[in-house]
Amino acid sequence: MLNLTPGTTRLFTDLVEDAGNWSGTPLFGGNVGDAPADKGHLTDLKKHGLLVTFDDKNPTTGRPDSWVYFTEAGKKHATELGLNVVELEVHAAPIQTASM
Repeated sequence: MLNLTPGTTRLFTDLVEDAGNWSGTPLFGGNVGDAPADKGHLTDLKKHGLLVTFDDKNPTTGRPDSWVYFTEAGKKHATELGLNVVELEVHAAPIQTASM
């Protein structure tokens, strides 16, 4: 089991549970991730290899949207936490950030 802070674990759990609302790849800051501390927790999740993000320019706002993709390690960790992983979109290799 990984040694994550309570806040990082909460964000991970929330993202996994929200994945079904986004075809398996939740939008960071959509339904989950809008607290200021969540950016740090997201970085922590990336450092632990549980997920990667892909930034895509929002045509309405012109700002980037960050989409969350779970890694195999992230799916395994979610399973260890007893979370439903059926809806997770899993990517084995890191995704390159799109250029804006």
